[in-house]
Amino acid sequence: MTEPTPQAPVSPTTPRGVKIALTISVALNLAVAGLAVGAWLGGGHRDMPRDMSFGPFSEALDDTDRREIRRALMDRLGEFRADRAAAREEFETLLATLRADPFDPAAMKAALTAIETRNADRLELGRSLIETRLIEMSSEDRRHFADRLEKGLRRGGRD
Repeated sequence: MTEPTPQAPVSPTTPRGVKIALTISVALNLAVAGLAVGAWLGGGHRDMPRDMSFGPFSEALDDTDRREIRRALMDRLGEFRADRAAAREEFETLLATLRADPFDPAAMKAALTAIETRNADRLELGRSLIETRLIEMSSEDRRHFADRLEKGLRRGGRD
């Protein structure tokens, strides 16, 4: 009979720093996804991309930061229009492959890959806009932003 292998003790809780880091990571990903998808698929007032939500970042950004990000998006408005049309075509292709008889799994996979690629490009744009704005901030402004972001994360994510 063999003896059981001793197990290392398992910590019952995740360290607070890890929780905060994971929360920030998830929040950034959701914020960028919300910005990208809304900006590319939606239209709003004066052709402004419909979804300007950066999740918890929205509350942490001050009015100047929001205006600068909005300006950067408006500078790329022509790209949004062209890509919205392309995105609609990609979804039409997907819908056609889903309804086709006989069903072609390879065609469906190709349609999903095209959508995934466009979404990855959108996420990159959103991340780039946030990143650029954070880099342009003064040290003091970044500290204030971090304080506001942390406050918003604490309010939204109960420990």
